[in-house]
Amino acid sequence: MTIHIGARPGQIAPTVLMPGDPYRARWAAQTFLDGAECVNEVRGMLGYTGTWRGNRVTIQAHGMGMPSASIYANELIRDYGAQTLIRIGSAGALQPHVGLRDIVLAQGCSTLGSPSRSIFRELSFAPVADFGLLAAAHAVALRRGAVVHVGGIYSSDTFYDERKDLWDELQRHGCLCVEMEAAELYTLAARYGRRALAVLTVSDHILTGEATTSAERETGFGAMVELALEAAFG
Repeated sequence: MTIHIGARPGQIAPTVLMPGDPYRARWAAQTFLDGAECVNEVRGMLGYTGTWRGNRVTIQAHGMGMPSASIYANELIRDYGAQTLIRIGSAGALQPHVGLRDIVLAQGCSTLGSPSRSIFRELSFAPVADFGLLAAAHAVALRRGAVVHVGGIYSSDTFYDERKDLWDELQRHGCLCVEMEAAELYTLAARYGRRALAVLTVSDHILTGEATTSAERETGFGAMVELALEAAFG
């Protein structure tokens, strides 16, 4: 057990899928895993371990924002030995050609700051995905006929960001979407020599104002979960 994860030794699988929403973790475990067992309920941040096509996998929620995600990623890696961490989350599109419910595979992340910023100081570290996972996820997406985009994303440290100039510059530089956790996850994976990838479903569009409902975000992203599982074990 750790401060934030109540699982016993051996209850966390080497491969962990990480949604922000605890209810999405519960839904994904009940929908896609065989023999799913709840292994964490601390602070309501639900975690489940089961099997997918005979492979052990844990689905552990990480909450909202990089500080929260950093806590869970750190403990999963350092205390439970997680080797592969795949964020399955929602994102806001920043490009006209990226549509609602499209899938984005984050190749690299830009950010104004993360919990790791104090380590790098003046260095602008560029956190990137594990190439093997990225290539596998892209191949799965193409095979499934999914609408998928691969490229840079922006990990914001604020949800209600009113900097219109920042959105303009991110769009001008080809940034595909905005979310709130991947940059820190990729940085921690680099630090500890682990594999990480963010598989994101576009839930809303910054340019058009289109958006899915909270219910759709909780349970409507099945394609993303299946893609992440196939990429991890394919």
